[in-house]
Amino acid sequence: MVHKKLAVAVLAATMGACAQIEDQDAQQGNSPEEWEGTHVQAEPIDPTPTMEKALPPVDIWDRLRRGFNLARHTEHPKVRDYIAYYSRNEGYMARVTERSRRYIFHIAEQLEAANLPMELALLPIVESAYDPFAYSHASASGMWQFIPATGRSFGLHQNWWYDGRRDVAASTRAAIKYFAYLNKKFDGDWALTLAAYNAGEGTVRRARERNARRGKGTSYWDLPLPRETQRYVPQLLALAEVISRPDHYRVPLHDVANEPYYTAVDVGSQIELAQAAQLADIEIEELQLLNPGFSRWATDPNGSHQLLIPISKRDQFVAALAEIPEEQRVSWERYRIVRGDNLSTIARRYETSIEAIRQANNLRGNNIRAGKTLLIPRASGANGQYAYALDQRVGGGKSGSGSRKTNYTVRPGDTLWGIARTLGVSVRQLASWNDMATGETLRPGRNLVAYNGAGSSGSATRKLSYRVRSGDSLYRIARKFSLEIDDILRWNKLSRSSYLQPGQQLTLFVNGASSG
Repeated sequence: MVHKKLAVAVLAATMGACAQIEDQDAQQGNSPEEWEGTHVQAEPIDPTPTMEKALPPVDIWDRLRRGFNLARHTEHPKVRDYIAYYSRNEGYMARVTERSRRYIFHIAEQLEAANLPMELALLPIVESAYDPFAYSHASASGMWQFIPATGRSFGLHQNWWYDGRRDVAASTRAAIKYFAYLNKKFDGDWALTLAAYNAGEGTVRRARERNARRGKGTSYWDLPLPRETQRYVPQLLALAEVISRPDHYRVPLHDVANEPYYTAVDVGSQIELAQAAQLADIEIEELQLLNPGFSRWATDPNGSHQLLIPISKRDQFVAALAEIPEEQRVSWERYRIVRGDNLSTIARRYETSIEAIRQANNLRGNNIRAGKTLLIPRASGANGQYAYALDQRVGGGKSGSGSRKTNYTVRPGDTLWGIARTLGVSVRQLASWNDMATGETLRPGRNLVAYNGAGSSGSATRKLSYRVRSGDSLYRIARKFSLEIDDILRWNKLSRSSYLQPGQQLTLFVNGASSG
């Protein structure tokens, strides 16, 4: 349900703390560069009349507007270009704000508590289009697009079971710490702070030092920063401008209430995600969208054991969980060791970790003996139900040689969830294949397509956003990622006569073994 307040679109850019991510919906529109010279008039006015400030916010967007305090520089050409771009791509912002509905209230709460500008609640649109599973070719992950090293520096634990960079609550806390750290380093200058978040603290500091030696200005707008960083701050400022005046720019926003969507529950032990979803009476995909930090079919056996649950389902979940003994929260299988076995091969066979097997069987090292029995933690259901687990994540999957296309005609009463279950695919995949949002209303008679068998080869497939470099060709990119040229053309709606431009974004679905 989208009401006509505002729209925004974003080309994500990120280096240093983050890496470039492009939402596939935005790729269907024209790039911001194509809107040069078609600026939308922007006037720096206070969007919230004094009388309205005394009233409670009507929705999350109203709340954010009241906390906006960054200078928007709407006279700057790059800011005007992005305002024009966002105002002409209404569908994109409708989709990304629909995606934000689970998270943005809680981000706003943390920003307010830290006394940081509310514009930062829009930064996940720039970074990841509010996709907590976003992953870039530079190994940045999550809504805030932390690379592994920066994530660890700010307390985001990463192992086989769990990646704190994707954890909604933990990554937001880390991002706020990082913003506060950078803002202190740059003496309260938020444009430089944002540039450093994108390009790295050292990159911005060295650019300022070079300009100072040459007698040039040292503000963000004066610095010879990387091209991505030159666009990064104008994107956020343009977003704030458009969201401040949705009626003026005629762009729709998804309705998002100014109220919490989820609450945290300490489970106290490892639990299989499918079982947790059943106890909460929600779809497994809903649970994974709230808990994207868990990379596998269960929570990390060594903790944290905190799950985010829709606030309306908390009491039901807590009551049902109390009836399940800890030893029954994960399924187990007894395995008799045969000659030639080792912990690594057994762990791969059962899609678990060596450490989990060691812990379950009180093993100190890797030595095992044929004829002995091991207790193996394993997923109780089919792997296909874990649509967002790392080893099940297929960002479209159309390229699989074993894929079979299925056509489905929507009937009255159908939902995306129900159709996905019928076709044996994830809601996320089904929405992606049909260029729609997961919450979009279905019209009877609409034709949907699905690709069964996609990505079933057993190796992880990741969706990457690849930035074309100087000298790149379709042949070179295909060879680099072990892809077929025809697949790259199909994913990006290109023809063989298309000419690649440096800086152009391509969507690739890359086998995990070749995405490193």
